[in-house]
Amino acid sequence: MRAGSVSAAALAASPATVTRPRRRRHCSDAEWRAHVEAQGGNHQYQLMKLRWRRQFIDRWPTLAGWFPAPLVERVGRLLGESFHHPSHPVSFRARTYLIYLGLRGYATFDYPWLFAPGQLAIVEPAEALGIDLGARELVEEAVALGFNRNSARQAMHWSVSRIALRTGVFDVTAITNDHIVEALEAIRHFAEHPDLERFYPSPQRYRDGAAKNWITHLHQLQVVLYHRGQIAEQPRKLMPGWKPPLVLPPTMQAVADKWLAARRLTDRPSTVDKPELAVRRFGDWLGEHHPEIESFADVTRDHCLAWLQHIAEEPTERTGKPLGIVSRIQRASGLGQLFRDTAAWQWDDVPGHSLLGPGDSPKSPIKVPRFIPDDELDRLMPVIDEIACLLQRAALLVARWSGARRDEIRRLPIDCLDRYADGTGRLRLPARKTYKERVVPLHEDATTALQKVIDLRRDGRERPFTDELTGQPVRYLFMQHGKLLSTFYLFDTPIQEACKAVGLVRPGGRGGEGRGTVTAQRFRHTVGTQLAERGAKLHTIMKVLGHSSVSMALVYAQISDQEVLRDYKTVLTPGATIAGPAADELKSGALPEEAVDWLKTNFFKTELELGHCLRLPQEGPCECDLYLTCAKFVTTPAYAPRLRARRRVEQTLATDAAGRGWDREVERHNCTAKRIEKLLTDLDQPLDNTDDTLVEERLDLST
Repeated sequence: MRAGSVSAAALAASPATVTRPRRRRHCSDAEWRAHVEAQGGNHQYQLMKLRWRRQFIDRWPTLAGWFPAPLVERVGRLLGESFHHPSHPVSFRARTYLIYLGLRGYATFDYPWLFAPGQLAIVEPAEALGIDLGARELVEEAVALGFNRNSARQAMHWSVSRIALRTGVFDVTAITNDHIVEALEAIRHFAEHPDLERFYPSPQRYRDGAAKNWITHLHQLQVVLYHRGQIAEQPRKLMPGWKPPLVLPPTMQAVADKWLAARRLTDRPSTVDKPELAVRRFGDWLGEHHPEIESFADVTRDHCLAWLQHIAEEPTERTGKPLGIVSRIQRASGLGQLFRDTAAWQWDDVPGHSLLGPGDSPKSPIKVPRFIPDDELDRLMPVIDEIACLLQRAALLVARWSGARRDEIRRLPIDCLDRYADGTGRLRLPARKTYKERVVPLHEDATTALQKVIDLRRDGRERPFTDELTGQPVRYLFMQHGKLLSTFYLFDTPIQEACKAVGLVRPGGRGGEGRGTVTAQRFRHTVGTQLAERGAKLHTIMKVLGHSSVSMALVYAQISDQEVLRDYKTVLTPGATIAGPAADELKSGALPEEAVDWLKTNFFKTELELGHCLRLPQEGPCECDLYLTCAKFVTTPAYAPRLRARRRVEQTLATDAAGRGWDREVERHNCTAKRIEKLLTDLDQPLDNTDDTLVEERLDLST
């Protein structure tokens, strides 16, 4: 496994924690005067800087007295004010003096003061003092990872200078992930500062503008520090969450925190988020409707059912409509899991038994796979083949031909591809949703596209990431700028553009321009459906799609719509050639219309080995195994090869029974063979056919 380069300085750096603010004090008059004179420039401006410092010291003789002042006064210039008429000129005009104190180690500053002005000149004063913040080397390493040079320079200068003035750490090799996390938290909390709108138009404008840019800057710094080996935390660009913390009465809070901590030991973070949200919403509802409840032990089933009724009827703030079925199922499941787990673990302050069961959740409709029709594939695939980005094209082609999930493709390792002995591409998919790796064949188009990406990424300088499931270092394939690409970039964006290019759109989308009808998930459905239609074994479908249970693969193993249409037309259309006890009823029209409608709807469910059973629901389940003579049995010429194969098996068994002296067995097998001969005669089919050998082999009937 090839690792990226790790600087010696990074390896030697100690894992420092966030630095505490040191003692704050003014520098001497002589030092400041010498600094101002060394800067040169207009003599009048030098005198002004000396005067501004004296005014600042007159207002705050001790520097420590300035920090408790209101942020508005410490920043000085507010939103919309000019440089010449700030609200608090003393602090505003002393800003260069304060920066000097920070760079010389006389003080460290709080993040609100560093964020409020928007722009602060820090790098240039540092260079004038001969202080190297270490940003230049970081910029070069960022460019080597694929970042734009101007973007990297802005990101490194902003991040390193703010961390330096906040912590007093001027050695870039001493920056740790704790420093980055502290800055990210400060960005999030500043959105809730009471004076925010004195510096930015609104909290939302702050989040969408300055905060978003600063988070991007810090993320770039984190990426570079990770790949140089300076920090261990893998870079993930996560915007700070704006949701409030989980707040419940103390007793309930302790149980919820303990339970969520236990779940995080075995479940992924995204999996724990759903039950946490359920507990949060249930706690909010209890606080509003039953404020007297302060312990989960006081919660009853009636409370839970009333809450489920509430979320089914109450419009949400985001959409103005009640929660959908899937969201309600997740809420009910999450809360029910809390009660089940705590009861099994015999915790205190809980009901001690389950208050919700599977029957309390709304029923979710089971949908059939949304495969892509052939005519739409023929229009779409040429456009996908022309996608300029090698990464996007390869990801979509792998989705089209492998049936893999999006996250499985996104996390493909760089050594994911080889070939079978006959030259067919062989793709190794990582363990993701089902916690199991698997190997699947890959179409040559996808193999070629994927190989181009492998060749492009083979000499990448990135440091391997640690896989969250296996704990092993992995060099991922779909990476750019030192981080994993998102599923939105790899799949959603290009497939939407391709759909619009060929007119596969439905109403909606941003700006009302329409939204594509095809998604990457539908490629997976298409692979499963095509495998089933072309006779693939159930085990093959499960292996290719990575299903862990037979019931999941059976959705694809059911006959497709076209197959159902062909099959029941051979039985239910007038004049069809059919045989069996139920044939007369069908031919004479004795079955009522509602019975025929039911048979059409459920025809694929009635298939037996040699035909179909047309027993209606009101007649109850069939009580006999001898369906060949059942009054509800019917078959068609399509089953003739199976009938002939079964006849030969019965004749073989009759011969074997005769040799053993089993007369009753001989009689039974001969009767079955004669019944099959009668069916073949009614169907106007020959009793023997040499082309049935393959069918006979597939029957796998035990003798």
